[in-house]
Amino acid sequence: MRVVIVTGMSGGGKSTAIHMLEDAGFYCVDNLPPSLFEKFVELISVPDSEITKVAVGLDARAGQRFEEAPKAIEELRKRDIPVEVLFMECSDAVLVKRYKESRRRHPLSPDGRIEDGIDKERKILEKIRKQADYIIDTSQLLTRELKAELDRIFVANEKQHANLMITVLSFGFKHGIPSDADLVFDVRFLPNPFYIDDLKHLTGNDKEVQDYVKSFPECEQFLEKLQDMLTFLVPGYINEGKYQLVVAIGCTGGQHRSVTIANEIYERLKAQDDFGVKIYHRDLKHAR
Repeated sequence: MRVVIVTGMSGGGKSTAIHMLEDAGFYCVDNLPPSLFEKFVELISVPDSEITKVAVGLDARAGQRFEEAPKAIEELRKRDIPVEVLFMECSDAVLVKRYKESRRRHPLSPDGRIEDGIDKERKILEKIRKQADYIIDTSQLLTRELKAELDRIFVANEKQHANLMITVLSFGFKHGIPSDADLVFDVRFLPNPFYIDDLKHLTGNDKEVQDYVKSFPECEQFLEKLQDMLTFLVPGYINEGKYQLVVAIGCTGGQHRSVTIANEIYERLKAQDDFGVKIYHRDLKHAR
């Protein structure tokens, strides 16, 4: 179990950091009252839990109750529950500029000067800042630079591609191209099992259809070339910060050829064990 507390100055990028950690596979809870933090960690730390990475956003807007947060962190660490603190820092000048550009009021000084709210917040956060394992100053950081820094801290010690999820999706062109597809491949060049009486009412999940489709040499050639292309493309998508990749395989009705090819590509990608892979047959009555 990895528990990361994300806190820091309002306007310093806390919400952005939480969204990025969520994309990287963390289970995220934002603006959790400090009084509930310790109990929350206890609940998710049960043996055999499916949740292994958690990011909790703690906000100074909780006022005096925020004093409970540093105490809760100390108590959990004494019980050997690993808690990491990520503090999002930012200079006063940049914070003032951000608030003016967004035309928002500072939460700790809604009817006063932004500078007063910033000063009050720094005093509230002083103790938890001293507990921080990581402090990221976003004053001069671009969004992609912040992502790179978070990846270095929270993802670099995992597999290079472990934070990418590839969905292999079969579909039928007559029902429309999936709107969320990143890559679309048309396999209507393969002979159609629909015109074989014994195969017409089966699907690409049935061995008879799979054997028929894969009996043609061009099918194996296509599979090898597509696998090679995906192996080439994936590192580039990772470098660009992509966490989801939808590979859509289409035939006429989405029942036979596309399902067969999607199943085969899914098995080949899964065997690489470098990234997450899942499969979905959009136009079958029962997607697996």
